[in-house]
Amino acid sequence: QVQFVESGGGLVHPGGSLRLSCAVSRSIDSFYGMGWFRQAPGKQRELVTTISKGGTTNYADSVKGRFTISRDNAKNTVYLQMNSLKPEDTAVYYCNADQGYRGYFNSWGQGTQVTVSS
Repeated sequence: QVQFVESGGGLVHPGGSLRLSCAVSRSIDSFYGMGWFRQAPGKQRELVTTISKGGTTNYADSVKGRFTISRDNAKNTVYLQMNSLKPEDTAVYYCNADQGYRGYFNSWGQGTQVTVSS
């Protein structure tokens, strides 16, 4: 089993920035990749961004150019730098590990709340 502990969320004004962290209980280098997801009230959880084992990144169109995913294999930690935040970015943010053909883990951390409001 694997555990994810997300942190760094908070309340920020539109246009502001936050940096989220996700500490993983196993070596993140053992996974195919890592991803950040978010779930807004009343909506399904959606994939925001991914980073592969080799460092290739992908972003949802809604966050492209504003969010940056990165990883520190030595610390087993994944980061999400969020700039130019918008009210529609308000959600609980989660990270998870891509196991390849098995997909992402069914277990999730507690997430970290991001609220963008004036």
